[in-house]
Amino acid sequence: MSSSRSTLDHEWDVLGGHDDEGPRPVRARRTEQPPAFWRAPFSAHYYREIGYALTGLPVAIAAFTVAITMFCFGLGTFVTVLGLPVLAGLTIVSRGFGRLERARVRGMLGLDVPGPAPVRQVRPGGWGAITARLADAAGWKAVLYQVVMFPWAVFSFAMTLVFLLLGWAMALYPLYHWVFPTYTHWRGYQLFDFTDSDHVRHVYYVEGTWQIAAFSMAGVLLVFLTARLVRGLTNVNRAAALGLLGR
Repeated sequence: MSSSRSTLDHEWDVLGGHDDEGPRPVRARRTEQPPAFWRAPFSAHYYREIGYALTGLPVAIAAFTVAITMFCFGLGTFVTVLGLPVLAGLTIVSRGFGRLERARVRGMLGLDVPGPAPVRQVRPGGWGAITARLADAAGWKAVLYQVVMFPWAVFSFAMTLVFLLLGWAMALYPLYHWVFPTYTHWRGYQLFDFTDSDHVRHVYYVEGTWQIAAFSMAGVLLVFLTARLVRGLTNVNRAAALGLLGR
């Protein structure tokens, strides 16, 4: 193989690579090249990133709820025998969510993150299994991922959805401007409506030809900037997956 690798084979060093089904390559690598700025809004890569941001919220809600519930219940019953198995079970469940998240990052964000090494049980028996899980650093890192990435998932969902809809609604405005005067009492998009201290009402509609064109061009620019925004948001997820869900 040539020493000059393509971007699809670009790799990041990761110390060791495993997954629950067995050994995996020891390096995280991009499996897909991000598109250029001018064609990003029309690429499948971009819409997979959008899909990741939008579907990440329900996944994050489920993972966060499970993590907090099990952690609080485990701490609350820590003085009893029940607390330790619950906390051990938390690391098991969190590894499962971590495996799901690595699959989502691999399939939707184009980054293959090798999973952590399997848990090594030193002592035999059930108590040995519990203590091994309690000492599982990768499991606790997955718990941390579920907790700290929950607010980020909410933020990413809101920003992606708002800017995606706003950009395309503005860009396509010339195609449906006629709907406003035909079916509403507005002459076009109403940008503001307020009454000043002299009781004079100020209303501004986007209705003239040049106004519509400028409004649409602003929407086109927003569409391209949204692609950059979404890439920036998902880059945080890529970094978090590398740091907390890999080895």
